[in-house]
Amino acid sequence: MAEYIEGKRPIIEALRAGMPLKSVLMADNVQQDGQIRDILRKARQHGVKVKPVSRKVLDDMSERGSHQGVMAETLPFPYVNTTEIIADANKRAEERGGALVVVLDHLTDAGNLGAIARSAEIVGASGLVIPNKRSARVTAATYKSSAGAINHIKISQVANLASTLERLKKEGFWVAGASEHAQHTVWEAPLYGKIALVMGNEAEGLSRLTMEECDFLTKLPQEGKVGSLNVAQAATAIMYEWMRQCAVKAAQ
Repeated sequence: MAEYIEGKRPIIEALRAGMPLKSVLMADNVQQDGQIRDILRKARQHGVKVKPVSRKVLDDMSERGSHQGVMAETLPFPYVNTTEIIADANKRAEERGGALVVVLDHLTDAGNLGAIARSAEIVGASGLVIPNKRSARVTAATYKSSAGAINHIKISQVANLASTLERLKKEGFWVAGASEHAQHTVWEAPLYGKIALVMGNEAEGLSRLTMEECDFLTKLPQEGKVGSLNVAQAATAIMYEWMRQCAVKAAQ
């Protein structure tokens, strides 16, 4: 099923980030302002076809009614094999003393996937692992929430998370599961070295089978009354704690 990006600024950002696009659909009566000219220029630079269509066609295709006279059809995301992510992680561990792989246990929101990918790329994670069924996948919403970072981090789809976690253990990773039911906070957990960080579903958290594969569970410290952070916010905070602990170990 084709995925579409709506609006001038999102399409400019997608082109700037190198998002793979099949074509740009542009209303034949759209005003040729600076942003439209920028889209035409960037599309030409990246070899993306621009197809003139009637505004009614865009109106019918639009999900949010915010196309501003232009939409872009995306190409399928280039997922990688988990072996590639592990190889990158092992190389990073040799060079820097630590490596991070983020495993997402059936997240359902593509925007959360993008936000986590953005944070993972910033802290230097080697990649993300997601299930190939009943899980969010990379869509236009993911590109938008990742702010282009999705183009710079590897993502693997797997059939079985449990077996993937077992494989990561054999490769020398400690599997840390994020759970509000954990006894110890991230300040107490050994989040340094080669870590596979497992984040759970937005509503239900970690599944029982996934939790059983974790070497330990950890949670964020809390002073307020709200039950927990959004999964993307929580993942970001834990990833930065991994980054901090690795830096402390390297300095010792």
